[in-house]
Amino acid sequence: MSPAAASPLDLVALAGDIARRVGVKAERGMPLGKQTTMRVGGPADLFATAHNAFELRGLVRFARSRDLPLLLLARGSNVVVSDRGVRGLVVHVRAEGSRVEGNEYVAEAGVPMARAATETQKAGLSGLEFGLAIPGSVGGAIWANAGAHGSDVKSILESADVVLADGSEARLPAAELGLAYRESRFKHQPGDSPAEVVIGGRFRLEPASESEIKARLDDIRRWRQAHQPLGIPSAGSVFRNPPDGPSAGALIDGLGLKGSQEGGATVSPKHANFIVNDRKGTAADVRRLMDRVRATVLASTGVDLQPEIVFVGDWAGWPWAADA
Repeated sequence: MSPAAASPLDLVALAGDIARRVGVKAERGMPLGKQTTMRVGGPADLFATAHNAFELRGLVRFARSRDLPLLLLARGSNVVVSDRGVRGLVVHVRAEGSRVEGNEYVAEAGVPMARAATETQKAGLSGLEFGLAIPGSVGGAIWANAGAHGSDVKSILESADVVLADGSEARLPAAELGLAYRESRFKHQPGDSPAEVVIGGRFRLEPASESEIKARLDDIRRWRQAHQPLGIPSAGSVFRNPPDGPSAGALIDGLGLKGSQEGGATVSPKHANFIVNDRKGTAADVRRLMDRVRATVLASTGVDLQPEIVFVGDWAGWPWAADA
C-alpha cells in the first residue's frame, strides 16, 4: 500500500497492525516540529516510538513487509522536516541501552552522543569527547560519520549493528561502511526507505584518567558556548566545509550574510554556518534562506556549498510559492 494515497481508514488499520504485531502504539498525524532540534515540520502519517532495540527491529521489519516509507528520528538534529509532513511511518528511536566492555563502548542507536561522551569519561575511556558537541544520537552519528573538534566517528568506530535489506542482522566492520567526511554508505540508499538501518555501534577507545577527559570536555563546552548559538532552535551546521580554502562559515561571514532572514529563519549572528529559528519559522523559511545563502556564495566566490542538513518528508515541487 502506498501511503501517499492512504486514507484515514488505511492508517487506522496500519496503526492497529503495528500494535498487534510489534506491540507498539502508533499515532496518526503527530506533528514533528517538537521531535527535531530546528522545531519545524508537519505531521507524520504514522508515528511510533521504539523504546529498545527489539521494538526498533520490529518496526523496521513491519514497514518493509507493508512497503511503507520509513523515516527514523532520534534526537532530530541535522534534519529539517517539510511543513507538509512525512508520508509513511516515522520511528522515534529511543533505544538507549549502553555498556562498557573493556576498552570498548557499546551503544544502541538512540543513545545521545553527549551522554556517550560523559559515560565514557566516567569509565576512564578517551576518544568520544567530541560527542559532547554532537546534538544527535549514536545511530545518526554513524549514519553521517559525525565529527567535531578534530575527530569523528570513523576514527573510533569498531563496528555497527545493522538490520539488512533481507531483514537479517549483521555486525559490519567500520571499514565496510564507506565512512568519509560526513559520509557513509547509509546516506546513499535509493527510495524512500533505508535498505539498511543502524541499530547500534561499538567504539574502540583508549584508557585515560577521568580528570584528563573531563578537562577536554570542559574545553569543548567553553568553545561551544563562545562560538555556537546554543539554546536556540537550529539543525546544527548547515553546510559541509569545502575540501579546500575557507570554511563554510568563513565564506558566509565574509559576504556579510550573518543576520540574513527569511520569515522566521535567520543566519546566526554568532556562527554564520548555523540557521536559527525564532520558533515561529517554518521549514520553508529555513530552506529558502539556505538556498539564498548558497546561491550568494556561489555567485560571489564560485564555491558551491554542499548541504550538511538533510531535508526529509514531502518536498515535492520545491520551491513552493511564497505563501505556501
